Amino acid sequence: MLKDLKNKIDKIYENFEKANIMEITYILGNKKEILKRNFIAGISRGVGIGIGVTLITALLVYILQKIILLNIPIIGDYISDIVEIVENNAGKV
Repeated sequence: MLKDLKNKIDKIYENFEKANIMEITYILGNKKEILKRNFIAGISRGVGIGIGVTLITALLVYILQKIILLNIPIIGDYISDIVEIVENNAGKV
């Protein structure tokens, strides 16, 4: 009877370890840990978004510049205006 109980408790403990329940309960109980993790996650997201937007914008401007070189009459004028506006405002930010 006592052996069965010990075996069941050991199985429950193993299941907790597999599911990282111990770490989750520690994090939920420690407010400083929650704040630290959320702060680091927020900074990481902000930096990632900034880098992503910069790269996508640079790629779009590059593609638009290549389209201008093709001298497509109607589209080229609009795109050249857009690229000019972006390049003029790039130094102001």
